[in-house]
Amino acid sequence: MPVNDDTIVRVAGRGDGVTGDGRHVALAAPGDRVTAEGAVIPGPNHQRPPCKHFPVCGGCQLQHLDDTAWGQFIVDRIGGALATHGLSTEIRAPLLSPPKTRRRATLHAERRGRQVHLGFTQQGSHQLVDVEECWVLAPELFALLAPLRGLLAALLPNTRRINVHLALTDQGRDVLIDGMDAEGLAAIEALTAFARRHKLARLSIDEGFGPTARWEPEPVTVALGGVPVPFPAGSFLQATAEGEAALVAAAREVAGDAATVADLFAGLGTFTFAFPKARVYAAEGARDAILSLKGAAALAQRQVFADHRDLFRRPVSPADLDHFDAVVLDPPRAGAKEQVAELAACKVPVIAYISCNPGTFVRDAEVLCKGGYKIDWIQPVGQFRWSTHIELAAKFSR
Repeated sequence: MPVNDDTIVRVAGRGDGVTGDGRHVALAAPGDRVTAEGAVIPGPNHQRPPCKHFPVCGGCQLQHLDDTAWGQFIVDRIGGALATHGLSTEIRAPLLSPPKTRRRATLHAERRGRQVHLGFTQQGSHQLVDVEECWVLAPELFALLAPLRGLLAALLPNTRRINVHLALTDQGRDVLIDGMDAEGLAAIEALTAFARRHKLARLSIDEGFGPTARWEPEPVTVALGGVPVPFPAGSFLQATAEGEAALVAAAREVAGDAATVADLFAGLGTFTFAFPKARVYAAEGARDAILSLKGAAALAQRQVFADHRDLFRRPVSPADLDHFDAVVLDPPRAGAKEQVAELAACKVPVIAYISCNPGTFVRDAEVLCKGGYKIDWIQPVGQFRWSTHIELAAKFSR
């Protein structure tokens, strides 16, 4: 009897392959065939996942896709989101970060008997995967996992799960341990010895009252646009250097030769410092971030006005926005509903919208388009390797 199979035609938002008749099949790539019994026959875009922990580990969802299929997944997600709001535009080829380039990550740790497990949670579960290899983390960060297990084995209580935040900075590796008490002479000596032995840039502990540096030989910074910016422990940093470069290049393309730029949701200044010849207004609601940005701008003698401002409660008005030649907007996953309503009523000629959530992006894009803007293009950026998480930069113009 002939085999009754179907072909996978696309990948759904959560990573399942979808057949032509609408069946969802886990771990299937476009071009795969699915038999009547549910077996997957790999097609030309189905690759062998490189990591031993896939698909159990929740750090990756799409390791079975080659770059062609992963890039198409990103384009399809953005195109589908646009279509739900009746929008369309040019979607450029995605810019994908290579494996083992993640310079920022949050892992979890917990004690199991005498051992400490450190890694990511399982897909759809709170169970922890003790990672023995990782194909997304930068090697410098992954090399810390084994020694961190030893440190935590001596300090971690029996019943608590904690978070370990890792980042690569100008001075090297930055470690923040969140949720663990570390009092007493023995704990202090253990932390200091660990940081010195592994040449950390900084080791911080957050016992519930905010991060406190226990080791920081010199002030920790991250270079943004060539400007060293003080890096508060646990702060946001674009996941890869390649992803940051792609987003900055897109923002620069949008702004062109703008003499005045408004950087809204500025963070530490990823886009603020991307315009060395412009006068930049930088608004950010996180106090530590905007103070870092302000101090760095002053030392670098940049023309930056830093404003500690909650753009959800107090968005910049159209009258003020009209003073700028370009706006860069980089909100969190929730989008920028309140600020976008003000932007739709202003006369700024171009807007660069940087988004980490296609759903809220298209919601905001519809408001801007109804206000007279058009979407010229979208540049997808895949800096969360083999993840369903998507970032993009878009140009809006009047």
